[in-house]
Amino acid sequence: MAEENAPVAAAAAVGDQLQEKPASETAVEQPKAEGNGKAAVAAVEEPPKAEMRAVVLTGFGGLKSVKILKKPEPTMGEGEVVIRVKACGLNFQDLMARQGVIESLPKAPFILGFECSGIIEQVAEGVEKFKVGDRVVALPEWRAWSELVSVPAKNVFAIPDGLNYVDAAALATNYIVAYVLLFELGAVKPGSSLILHSAGGGVGQAVAQLCKTVDVTVFGVASKTKHEALKGTIDHLLERGSDYAAEVRKVSPEGVDLFLDCVCGEECSRGYSLLKPMGKYILFGSSNIVTGETKSFFSAAKSWWQVDKISPLKLFDDSKTLMGFNLRRVLFHQNQSEYVANIFDKVIGLWKDGKVKPVIDSTWAFEDVGEAMQKMHDRKNIGKIVLDPSLEPKPKPATPVKGKSKNADKEKEKKEEDSSANGTTTPEATSPTTKEKEKEKESS
Repeated sequence: MAEENAPVAAAAAVGDQLQEKPASETAVEQPKAEGNGKAAVAAVEEPPKAEMRAVVLTGFGGLKSVKILKKPEPTMGEGEVVIRVKACGLNFQDLMARQGVIESLPKAPFILGFECSGIIEQVAEGVEKFKVGDRVVALPEWRAWSELVSVPAKNVFAIPDGLNYVDAAALATNYIVAYVLLFELGAVKPGSSLILHSAGGGVGQAVAQLCKTVDVTVFGVASKTKHEALKGTIDHLLERGSDYAAEVRKVSPEGVDLFLDCVCGEECSRGYSLLKPMGKYILFGSSNIVTGETKSFFSAAKSWWQVDKISPLKLFDDSKTLMGFNLRRVLFHQNQSEYVANIFDKVIGLWKDGKVKPVIDSTWAFEDVGEAMQKMHDRKNIGKIVLDPSLEPKPKPATPVKGKSKNADKEKEKKEEDSSANGTTTPEATSPTTKEKEKEKESS
């Protein structure tokens, strides 16, 4: 063998190089067969893998479990494209994923995010719908909150020139959900009326805009602090947490045609009672489950118990309809990508006609995702919250110098007061330091 005849000096040189390199840069050493009593070592260095920044959930729980980490760039699978992400959408479902209160979650750690927009950088063989350089919006089941993401081409939709990346990310989930709720399931028509929960959120503002295209009366439930800002988009504002049934009856004694609920819990019973005959109740979220920063079994149980169990016979007698819509399950678990793509095309058509324009609450850097999540958790946003990987994070407040005890500060203040009372001042710069005192003792 060639290795058996290798000079000892060559083997020693390789060994020296391995010792000089850090362990992280050096591949595992594999001893080869001995020849002539001499050992030879072969070292193989793997090229470093390209990395990207991503928002990673390290464990289910509070905001501390969400971290910005370096992850390997994604590899492209069959039928996929790789997208350079320009903007990402934040949804309430992301908060629920962080707490671990939705089904079919990956094992932590994993990259968060359900929607993003950007530019296609790679296209797998056989994908004819897209090419490198296309501007798109994508709905991956996870991994959207990263600098690069690989997505099945069936869940990627082209965006027109003139639509910026932030607005594209805001249009995707919110307006697809709003369109399905109103026109596919709700079948609203001119003169219809509806009650909408979380009227100030991304979906709420999308519903309000779409209702203006068909002259539908909207009762919007939102926090009192948002009412002033929502006056121009919502016809009748109702206070979140109040028993608003009487207020609705004053305006519409017979009730409403449609009740859109993303809260669940006791709102299910109230919404059903406010429906007209042939009215429809649609559940499209369950934000009542998210109360504190971490998962609460009590909140989940309470929300479940507050829902009245309505039999089909009651629906038959009342001539009412109960429905639900979960975009994530429709897209990823019920194989309805083509249906969702058609809805998005209709939304883009409305955008081109100037009938809808996404409302952006705020845009955040990846590093500030915790603050962005907290704002949504507190229901303080009006419109869509967006993440932008190119943004610089907000400057953090300066951390106070550690090691100074309160007693030392008090002693310093007392000395200054004494000096002022005696009419003398002792600048700190001229006072002897500990080292100077030690030198004086040594010399004496």
